[in-house]
Amino acid sequence: MKAEYFKYLLQFKRPSGTSRGVLHEKETFILEISENGKKGIGECAVFRGLSFDDRPDYEEKLQWLCENIQEDSEFLKENLKEFPSIWLGYEQAVLNLKHGKNLYFPSDFTNGKIPIIINGLIWMGDINYMEEQIHEKLKNGFHCIKLKIGVDWKSEHEILQKLRQKFSKDKLELRVDANGGFNKEEAKIVLQQLADLDIHSIEQPIKAGNWQDMAELCAETPTAIALDEELIGIIDFNEKKKLLEVISPQYIILKPSLIGGFSGSDEWISLAEEQNIGWWITSALESNIGLNAIAQYTFTKNSKMPQGLGTGGLFTNNFDSQLALQGERLFFNE
Repeated sequence: MKAEYFKYLLQFKRPSGTSRGVLHEKETFILEISENGKKGIGECAVFRGLSFDDRPDYEEKLQWLCENIQEDSEFLKENLKEFPSIWLGYEQAVLNLKHGKNLYFPSDFTNGKIPIIINGLIWMGDINYMEEQIHEKLKNGFHCIKLKIGVDWKSEHEILQKLRQKFSKDKLELRVDANGGFNKEEAKIVLQQLADLDIHSIEQPIKAGNWQDMAELCAETPTAIALDEELIGIIDFNEKKKLLEVISPQYIILKPSLIGGFSGSDEWISLAEEQNIGWWITSALESNIGLNAIAQYTFTKNSKMPQGLGTGGLFTNNFDSQLALQGERLFFNE
């Protein structure tokens, strides 16, 4: 077995606003492994400024993986535990080598029979830009929309109020993602304002790492709280268990590139279900290579909730994809 990687810069069609500033391009790495004339492809989608593995020695570790690709997977997993996106790229490449074509998890999804329902993501920007995106999603038949908030709450609150006046919670599920944009006291006020508007949930209302404050919010909240960044960097199984027991959130958000790949996501799901905590899966600006693999994985988990998967449409120079969006339904074109 041999392996090599190359770096790829994805260019945004339009600069995309996040809580970490405006993104113009997204760096990623493509891993290829080959054996007996067959090839498997995976994506190591490091997220600069957010990934636990955004480190100076990232490419050095990727090169180490290529040089040690013959080693068994448990040895590699142990050595890559602090590099979740590299481990996910390896998991993808091995699965693709096994199944061929663009397959990672063959299923009724990859047979083109059953789609995945996704939420529509609204990027941060001025009110006009956000409203323009919302109208586009509604026109395309989305029943679940997620808005990024926490930059200008007064304006964001107004947008949510307008939406609720037009669409009841039975017609439109609204989720918000604060990316840790509020302090604890602000969050208490915001959580009540969201409850008044029948908002489904809020992701990460306060910054990650404040377990006791988050536990207090989760215990008293009138709006369901979902942990997102809180999961990043928690590697040890017992530490994961402890985090969920201490905070006891209503939901957790799983981003395989940031939390230890498919095996890491499986661990979080099993722990969450033991404690009756809900979950859904979200992509994290992967190219179509990683997005395809994550979508195929997501289908196998049988969640009935709208998932937070991207569509690959953000970049001008993305790879070809068999994923196609029809309204809110993400299909795999055989």
